[in-house]
Amino acid sequence: MPGFPSPPIALTIAGSDSGGGAGIQADLKSFSALGVFGASVITAITAQNTRTVAAVEPVSPAMIAAQIDTVFGDLDVRAVKIGMLGGPDVITVVADRLTALLAANPIPVVLDPVMVAKSGDPLLPDEAVSALRERLIPLATVLTPNLPEAARLLDRAPAQTPDEMRAQGKALCALGATHVLMKGGHASGETCTDLLIGAEPLTLTAPRQHTANTHGTGCSLSSAIAAGLAQGMTVPDAADRAHGWLQGAIAAADELAVGLGHGPVHHFHALWRQA
Repeated sequence: MPGFPSPPIALTIAGSDSGGGAGIQADLKSFSALGVFGASVITAITAQNTRTVAAVEPVSPAMIAAQIDTVFGDLDVRAVKIGMLGGPDVITVVADRLTALLAANPIPVVLDPVMVAKSGDPLLPDEAVSALRERLIPLATVLTPNLPEAARLLDRAPAQTPDEMRAQGKALCALGATHVLMKGGHASGETCTDLLIGAEPLTLTAPRQHTANTHGTGCSLSSAIAAGLAQGMTVPDAADRAHGWLQGAIAAADELAVGLGHGPVHHFHALWRQA
């Protein structure tokens, strides 16, 4: 509309979490909390709460392709975040559509290789790992694996030390990702360390926060990075801001008291307190 600036737009391609803590719902909350308009392409519908994933129903590849084409056909998407995809057929159609679209309009892509839900339920079958590795990692501006995910992508044991994290991050960059953010939350100790591997390396540390309410942390972090990239930030700046924002969301998570299991982080911790 004349007289009003267009907001930066980010697109999430991921599954729906009916409990609202992860997936598409967490992505859109993260975008909004950081000042970015969110669009979405739903790849699967889950019956999920803070304790379990009771059922998963995939969206057809044709419908996923139609969603991608329709969003890009109208909206000025500045960054894409990719989360839960499911099987190799979905990975293939997402890779095909994005390859064609990015050839005409290169924009940053943040790939979160979602493999297991916080409840422990598997979200990516074994036969899809090679497709993810070969088709989507080369499209990633930033790949954001936790330590078990990085190990599964590389068919190695999970990294135990910063040096091992750094080596695995470099191995994932060799598969085609421009940057890899190795998330250290699964490591032991009272300090959590994330390592950004790439042309501009960065080390991000924070004290470990003792809360059960960490559902959606991976989705939220990758979406927060995508929000920064949609706003024109560099990868290190976007990762740094996303890391600090997520630490605040985790610190405030117990204020929400949502569900009886692993509750969500508080995406709007700054905004709700102001209100």
